[in-house]
Amino acid sequence: MAVDLTVDLGGVQLPNPIVAAAGTFGHGAELARLCPPGELGAVTAKSVAVFASEGNPPLRVAEAPGGGMLNSVGLPGPGVDAWIAHDLPALEAHDARVIASIWGRRVDEFEAAAVACKPVADRLVAVEINLSCPNIEARADVFAHSTGATHDAVHAVVAVLGGSVPVLAKLSPNVTDIVAIATAAVDAGATGLTLINTVMGLLLDAETRTTRLGAGGGGLSGPPIKPVALRAVHDVATAHPDVPIIGTGGVSSGEDAAEMMLAGATAVGVGTATFADPRATLRILDELRAWCSENGITRVRDLTGGVRQ
Repeated sequence: MAVDLTVDLGGVQLPNPIVAAAGTFGHGAELARLCPPGELGAVTAKSVAVFASEGNPPLRVAEAPGGGMLNSVGLPGPGVDAWIAHDLPALEAHDARVIASIWGRRVDEFEAAAVACKPVADRLVAVEINLSCPNIEARADVFAHSTGATHDAVHAVVAVLGGSVPVLAKLSPNVTDIVAIATAAVDAGATGLTLINTVMGLLLDAETRTTRLGAGGGGLSGPPIKPVALRAVHDVATAHPDVPIIGTGGVSSGEDAAEMMLAGATAVGVGTATFADPRATLRILDELRAWCSENGITRVRDLTGGVRQ
């Protein structure tokens, strides 16, 4: 049975709902030879700031129980101008639909990154505001842990981009009320949301009595956080049913992707699975198509929010 895989993400039609999550497909075309990005709905590039960043000290990544991964990479990058000059064209050469991802330590740095992106807005599917990475110097001051800080950062970016491209706020699960944070982002003008970023975690080496990662704690991703992501997507989608969501967290199969859409996601981010299999996004897309066909779903977009019916 033929399945219509197209979805609408904030006014932009994607050929399918599978999106490579930020930080897992590199800054540009590193994985393009193994996983043609033009076959995906979109590719979210690794987050970049207005300045170049070296990231955190090694060890940056460790295997976690249950097939998960703990990382403290720390957002290394060349800076948004260098990314636009060198890495964006590399992705475009492989026919990728690109979501830029920006971050900053202060509101003015988010604003400056948005200013840099505006001249290339017509080349982007969306701009994602990474408000929620737990692997920066001031974990206690992550923007997405505060309704006020979230509102201010989103408002600054939206004021610059002015409707020229959809703006997505990437939020953290490490809060008591993610719906309130999401509401602050939407009220500030966010077109949509990316839910969720990693869950704060810690791994220890009992013999050496040290942390396994060089920066201490890190962000947990992969299958162990799927229930957390599903709950976040469901709760936010219930509160904001008309706001598009990229549901991200622990997706490693086509059925996982279907569950994320049933919870309320418009599109589905695939991240950690790519580290084990560079072609995981394409495999999950094929499995989602097959799942829809087997279950009599002719339009994948009809899955979105189905669990609430």
